[in-house]
Amino acid sequence: MKFYIGTDHAGVDLKDFTVALLQEKGHEVVDLGPFSKDRVDYPDYAVKVSQSVRNDPASQGILICGSGIGMSMAANRFKGIRAALCHDAYTAQVARQHNNANVLCFGERIIGQGVAESILDAWIASDFEGGRHSKRVSKIEAIEG
Repeated sequence: MKFYIGTDHAGVDLKDFTVALLQEKGHEVVDLGPFSKDRVDYPDYAVKVSQSVRNDPASQGILICGSGIGMSMAANRFKGIRAALCHDAYTAQVARQHNNANVLCFGERIIGQGVAESILDAWIASDFEGGRHSKRVSKIEAIEG
């Protein structure tokens, strides 16, 4: 699986862990930065990841900030992006299965590396179930401006 990943200054350590973990598991990762803990604005990285995922529909995105909230709000402004803020493996699983989420968001100040790994494993192992969920996802897409 191919992932585009970005963060702000509050998520650099968890981003670096996530990149290494995904690569170790055999996934392709495009790290869109930042590459230091110098203060940056999270919407700038939400734009980079969201545009990359939108232009590469077979890919997935990962956005990390302190809480994950700002990243998910910014990413969901993009047509075709369904960003899910996940705090555990279950929310990651149902975000993929029921909502066809294509961008995973979480917060470095909220979860640790072990929880991040369980979230990523659940995300990767889950696919959109379609069926009754397709109608609901279509309704979400119809709302987009």
